[in-house]
Amino acid sequence: MGLSPEEQRICARIAEREADLVELTSALIGFDTTAREPGDPARDEAALQEHLADRLARAGAEIDLFEPGAAEMAGRPLVPPGLDFTGRPQLIATLRGRGGGRSLVLNGHIDVVSAQPRDRWRSDPFVAEVRDGNLYGRGACDMKGGIAAMVLATEVLAELDVPLAGDLIVATNTDEESSGAGGSALVQHGIAADAGIVTEPTGFDTWIACRGSEYGVITVPGRPGHAEVRQPDWRRGGAVNAIDKAAVVLAAIESLRREWAGRREFDHPHVSPPSLLATMARAGEWAVTYPATCELTIAVMFVAAQADERGAGSRVRREVEEWIARECARHDDWLAEHPPTVRWWPNPVMPMDIPESEPIVATMTAASADVGRPGRLGGLDSWYDGATLTQLAGIPSIGYGPPGFSSDGVSVAHMIDEYVPVDGLVACAQGLAVAAMRFCRLT
Repeated sequence: MGLSPEEQRICARIAEREADLVELTSALIGFDTTAREPGDPARDEAALQEHLADRLARAGAEIDLFEPGAAEMAGRPLVPPGLDFTGRPQLIATLRGRGGGRSLVLNGHIDVVSAQPRDRWRSDPFVAEVRDGNLYGRGACDMKGGIAAMVLATEVLAELDVPLAGDLIVATNTDEESSGAGGSALVQHGIAADAGIVTEPTGFDTWIACRGSEYGVITVPGRPGHAEVRQPDWRRGGAVNAIDKAAVVLAAIESLRREWAGRREFDHPHVSPPSLLATMARAGEWAVTYPATCELTIAVMFVAAQADERGAGSRVRREVEEWIARECARHDDWLAEHPPTVRWWPNPVMPMDIPESEPIVATMTAASADVGRPGRLGGLDSWYDGATLTQLAGIPSIGYGPPGFSSDGVSVAHMIDEYVPVDGLVACAQGLAVAAMRFCRLT
């Protein structure tokens, strides 16, 4: 398609403001917004959101900076029980269009994963540093760099008085790394748009799908008894080692994973097949006693084809429970009479799969190619806030952002010495600005 003269002017202005983009990303990295554990006090979330709100207000955006109430969020999807947002506001900033065009939301999460172990970083993870063309710091690519790029793109569109017909919305939220509650708060607050772009570090690919997840704890029963003496058969009252029986459960888990991998209806061009694995194990009460139980924490990643009619994982839960019970009963007499039980974690996350025909998909891929960063359609094997906007708010949303995740699976997100290339930030801002201009035109 190629850039129009006006689009060239926008991209040139963004390139001129490279230092400003680096400064903004660095400032965001300097706010400690490490993802919370339950009960943690607020960190620098409010200060960061106020910083962004001030900038966007100066650009002419209407600011809605709000702190969700615990009562209104209780029981909402993705919100853990008892979670509150004290000191953790959400931001929706709206640059009003002239009317008659499609609206677009640019979204990003402000929380970052822990920087530990900090002593293994080459530089302070919360003091951004540019080395060899890369900007280093916790959250540089995941995803404060993407947030800086979308904010600067919005500022330049406002600065150059680009005639957008539809509204351009910048929304930043907390709690993506820990739960998804921040995106759910945006939905509860009434965020609305014709499409969304979540500026995760996609490496200029356009994500149109992601997997959902369910986590649970399987309790495998045993029967305690003295470990140093011979035990009779369990039918005669003998002890049963719950750890040994957990091996039967693990075999059942592996057989279901293989069965899912063989189902053609679960094949997807942009995300991996469903997966099921044990991630934690806990057993034993005393070193010289047969363990009474063994608990296996399981992670289940599922695709949209497995979701129920609400886009959730109730079908997946049932299949896991029934498969494990059946396979254990087939292979072990003790487990046939004492079947394992599954306790599922609350608030699973949903998968997403939007059609390639959604207008934002072609708009974004063309814009990225036209600024010199062609990408391909892809997806995320994990989950991100695009699923929340798509499934809960009815806003078809894609992922698009600077390098961080790559199509070959290599990632610097969450790693020690996390970084984002400075030229990648500039190109991302250019692609977002061009895509916003094209999408929010008169329809």
